[in-house]
Amino acid sequence: MLPSDQPGEARAHGPILSEPGSLLEHVAVAVFGMDGEGRVCYWGPGAQGLFGHAAAEILTRPAALLFPPAGSDDGDLHSGPAARLAERGRALGYWRVRLPVLHRDGSVFDCGFRVFPVTGTAGGSVVMGLASRSDELDRVKANLAFLDALFETCPIGLVMLDEDLRYVHVNQALADMDGMPAPDHLGRAATEIMITSDGGEFARMLRAVADGGTPLVDTLVGLRTPGHPDRDQVRSFSLFPLSRAVGTRSGVGGLVVDVTDRERALLEATAARRRLDLLDRAAARIGTTLDVDTTARELVDVAVPEFCDGSVVELVEWMDPTEAFDPRLPLFTRRIAARATLSRPAVEQLEGLEHVKYPPGSSIHRMFATGRPICVPVDEDFTTRTIAHAERARVILDSGLVSILIAPLVARGTVQGIAMFGRSADRPAFTEQDLSLAGELASRAALCLDNARLYSQVQDIALTLQRALLPDALQPGPHLTVAHRYLPGSRVTEVGGDWYDVIGLPGDRVALVVGDVMGHGVPAAASMGRLRITAEALARHGPEPHDLLTELDLCARESGIELATCLYVAYDPHTGDARISGAGHPPLLVRHPDGTVETIADAMGVPLGVGGVPFRTMRTHLPDGAVLALYTDGLIEARGRDIDTGLAALRAELGRAEGSLEEMADRILTAMLPAAPTDDTVLVLARIHGATPPPEG
Repeated sequence: MLPSDQPGEARAHGPILSEPGSLLEHVAVAVFGMDGEGRVCYWGPGAQGLFGHAAAEILTRPAALLFPPAGSDDGDLHSGPAARLAERGRALGYWRVRLPVLHRDGSVFDCGFRVFPVTGTAGGSVVMGLASRSDELDRVKANLAFLDALFETCPIGLVMLDEDLRYVHVNQALADMDGMPAPDHLGRAATEIMITSDGGEFARMLRAVADGGTPLVDTLVGLRTPGHPDRDQVRSFSLFPLSRAVGTRSGVGGLVVDVTDRERALLEATAARRRLDLLDRAAARIGTTLDVDTTARELVDVAVPEFCDGSVVELVEWMDPTEAFDPRLPLFTRRIAARATLSRPAVEQLEGLEHVKYPPGSSIHRMFATGRPICVPVDEDFTTRTIAHAERARVILDSGLVSILIAPLVARGTVQGIAMFGRSADRPAFTEQDLSLAGELASRAALCLDNARLYSQVQDIALTLQRALLPDALQPGPHLTVAHRYLPGSRVTEVGGDWYDVIGLPGDRVALVVGDVMGHGVPAAASMGRLRITAEALARHGPEPHDLLTELDLCARESGIELATCLYVAYDPHTGDARISGAGHPPLLVRHPDGTVETIADAMGVPLGVGGVPFRTMRTHLPDGAVLALYTDGLIEARGRDIDTGLAALRAELGRAEGSLEEMADRILTAMLPAAPTDDTVLVLARIHGATPPPEG
């Protein structure tokens, strides 16, 4: 049986209320029980507040005392309202009714009752009653009806978000605004439906309100939705935090009004800001190097996915740069960059194609005829006229692209290439402002590409000159085996002035020389050639190494070479002696037959071109089978690694290298150089053969 307050018990609890924060929060509920004799056998905490009787005053007394008498029999236990409540509750199992009740102070008011039977463990039956004031229940019903009508008919968008800022409820007005059914919102993040380009400011605003911040009134936000991807909207948000009810989570409630027409200027300003932001990023990110391919990749990386879903950059392969464009002839291009967020076949098509042929009458020809950006739909007519290969045309049609914007890359009055930007159906169509933006992007990229192209031509000239000035084949003689490597730096760095040579001298003697002219490009290559030829001519006269470097220093100063390094080694196979002199160059390494590596740095002087400091020669004996390593600083110096660390690494690699000299050279370069070296590198390995031991005594 349910417990009941006993006579004389103190009241420890107040009235039972509904959950805080709900519409029922302030509706008191009285709970009481009637036994089979119609007497009060349970008096809940809220009953005293509703009827005015303390538990000690009413328990075991007739329940008829709770109702006003209306006649001689109405207060009777078997015919009054209390009796009807008990009888209907037992007979129906549940009965709902409104009845007037009598307060202890004599006042009468209406209450709503819910009655139902409860069977105790001993088999007895009790009718439980729940009662609340009718005026409070009517108020709650009116509020609920108002909210239902509000969500169903209100022309203003209404939204409820949970504490994770996911949709809990939206009305039809907001669903229509978003272009999506209301059920499709539920459980999705607000920022997934209301897409802004404000760097996350809208999301931060929602989070601040959800965390109990100050409500916002009439805050304007520019956005797009997946249901209307081609429509910029401005909405006015009035947001407030939802109170935390028992067992529920807090969140955000809000009213949303579409004020797009009123705030058209804001939309235009937002779009203009997007374009300016994109141009700012383009200015910062395009042209960071003087490499053509890198510059083209920077352009497509800026455009995708911010501006479009796919982009390619192509250079026109003119037979003669001065020739005029002839629309009757096919146009040949070389695709140097591509990026897309499309289907895999389309991405492979865009990124895998290198040489492209456009037939006369293509959209590319149309663009060339005007010299201005054009926008074309991706349809059968476009693919038939522009894409010569039928399979490629089908891939493009199935890619999801619906329009392509084609812009010329014009530099120094000549169309150097084209940039294409494609959009799928999920994006709005290209506008006149987009055409202008594409033209700006193409113009910026064209200047950078032209500079990179001209620089690449200079690089090619410098590299050709350098390779022409370096020896094609070395003739070390019978007592020396040589492996040599020259690796130019990456395309984004200029050709340096590294050089090497092996010079045959009278009496089977051999000179090994390696040097590095500071600087890059054609001047460095020319200076390198001058020093190499001078060193070769001087070496044949057999001077001491320090005398040869003195002459080279004089040559450098007379030629305007400000700084160059050099290492000169003269080896005599009949004595096994080597004479060594250096001018600011990394030291000679000698790998002895037992695998130990010796660093010979005693003869290192100042660089060539400095002048005023004498050079000196040191002598050492080289055992049969020893391997000499001469190299330039590109092998041991790299970003994030100083020369001492690099030299130690080279010593270790030389010590454990085995096999032929060619194999040793390859292993050392693989271990020492990064994937994209930033400086030229020379490595010369020479193994001593048949060296005559020095005479005793």
